[in-house]
Amino acid sequence: MTYAMKRAIIILTLSLAAAVAIGPFVWLISTSLKGSEELFAFPPTLIPHDLALENYTGVWNAVPFQTYLFNSVIVVLGTLVFNLTFCSLAGFALARYEFRGRAFVFLLVLAGIMIPKEVIIIPLYANVLKMQLADTLAGVVLPFAVDALGIFMMRQAFMAIPREIEEAATVDGVSPLRLWWNVMLPMTRPTLAALAIFTFIGTWGDFLWPLVVLKSREHFTLQVGLSYLIGAFSDNYRYVAAGAVLAAIPVLLVFLGMQKYFERGIFAGATK
Repeated sequence: MTYAMKRAIIILTLSLAAAVAIGPFVWLISTSLKGSEELFAFPPTLIPHDLALENYTGVWNAVPFQTYLFNSVIVVLGTLVFNLTFCSLAGFALARYEFRGRAFVFLLVLAGIMIPKEVIIIPLYANVLKMQLADTLAGVVLPFAVDALGIFMMRQAFMAIPREIEEAATVDGVSPLRLWWNVMLPMTRPTLAALAIFTFIGTWGDFLWPLVVLKSREHFTLQVGLSYLIGAFSDNYRYVAAGAVLAAIPVLLVFLGMQKYFERGIFAGATK
């Protein structure tokens, strides 16, 4: 088999994989731009004949979309701040300091990565009830203020920094917190960016936990609100598709804006 044939097969395989990956999203956008008659036309069309942009304004005005969006932004920002702060602090301690039980703590962190969120929802909700945080945005944010994967990523990033930098800062009289904030943390920006992307995507798209905690419609996040949108417009898939597209736009913007840090952040400290 010649080099050209191998390259053609690789390109064809990757093209098919890309089509499978983005196909549902392309169809979602197509559905959100169709009129009521074209929506159920047979055979179905991928490119709408007449763009029905009123689907977006319709869903925006039909439900308290701004409230849902604002609540999601608050939850995402709170989770981001807590995760980036506490995960970097924990990763810094595990990577740069020797203390009794450090290996055991690290094993607990690894075990936390392996436990699905769904397994701990019941005990988490019991704790939220005890703290009287049910049906509040704080109840959505605080139980996931620290993520085991984030601690692992930050530990690996801090371990990749040469010891000489830390020793030089210590000789100059830098305190541990200043060493973390002023010296070490700026050197882990790619990993922080990757962690921020993971946290944003996971929190923005989270449905189950907010659905369990939140009961009042004015506290709903965007994903929970969209689930009620499906119930309100069960026969109007155009509005459902338009709402889903609007919910996906922030994720795409964040990823495209930070993708240059993504690969470097994922593999930072991989050789340690």
